[in-house]
Amino acid sequence: MSSGHLTIDLGALAANWRALAQLSTAETAAVVKADGYGLGAGRVAKALAQAGARRFFVALAEEGAAVREALGPGVMIGVLSGHMEGDTELIRAHDLVPMLNSVDQLLRQIESLPNRPFGLQVDTGMSRLGMEPPEWSAVRDLAMTRSPALIMSHLACADEPDHAMNARQLDTFREMTAGLTVPRSLAATGGILLGPDYHFDLTRPGIGLYGGQPFAEARQVVRLDIPVIQLRTLSPGDTVGYGNSWTAERPTRLATISGGYADGILRALTGKLRLYHGSIPCPAVGRVSMDLITVDVTDLPEDPGYLTLLGPHQGVDRLAAAAGTIGYEVLTSLGNRYSRQYLS
Repeated sequence: MSSGHLTIDLGALAANWRALAQLSTAETAAVVKADGYGLGAGRVAKALAQAGARRFFVALAEEGAAVREALGPGVMIGVLSGHMEGDTELIRAHDLVPMLNSVDQLLRQIESLPNRPFGLQVDTGMSRLGMEPPEWSAVRDLAMTRSPALIMSHLACADEPDHAMNARQLDTFREMTAGLTVPRSLAATGGILLGPDYHFDLTRPGIGLYGGQPFAEARQVVRLDIPVIQLRTLSPGDTVGYGNSWTAERPTRLATISGGYADGILRALTGKLRLYHGSIPCPAVGRVSMDLITVDVTDLPEDPGYLTLLGPHQGVDRLAAAAGTIGYEVLTSLGNRYSRQYLS
């Protein structure tokens, strides 16, 4: 097999959901947007439903349709982008619940799907999605006559527990929803870890389910092994890769592996990437190219058949830190050329 092999531990995923649900004082949903953070929304959602999740969130109506096909009836699927023009038939056909973000979306929902459930998103300071306080004040009474299923907002700095923005958004959310009996939701993974004040009626973890920070106790969900295509021995002075960007300073055993930036191994990792043979780190040398990476395996006791990019010694956040990014990007960049195995 010439492609990398991605192992996805659905048992660990479910355990992470249960752990976050135990930390929450509210009902716990699950965010499965971006194709289940790159791991396959259908398989991920089924595992989380079996663990006990009954509410799911996606970014787009098209994603919601795919999750509905995987799960069937009986669970709520919320669409964070709301009710966009052209979404009406998808929302109707797949029983989706749009989280309405504007007056225009509210009117579109009332006019085209007057008897269908919806939620509302208010902006408490992130300035990304949701109705700002003046807009919300103008339509609040109208919205309440339609019995929304949920009112939600999103924290901007929840991964920084001491950030003043957390308390500011909490206060704003309380003010914007004061006196209402509609279920409320403010906390994703980071918000759950901030404590019960942020939990309200529904929490909706995302990255923590998949093994990422800020949920430090998360079990690892993903392993990525990449096969070695070719091995060669270099002499001192031999160069490697595009631009002759690396020069051997000693007799070097070099492995060429079948993976590159087309597979989500970010080019920013050039000069910083480590792969593992068991517990032994091996530095990548030369540039990360589209399909191939060269790795110095001189110090290994044997020639490897494959090297591990994500595994027990290097999770998504450690790899992301080397690339100067975040674990979300590493997960959602995983390429579709990898073979995949799901463990239960």
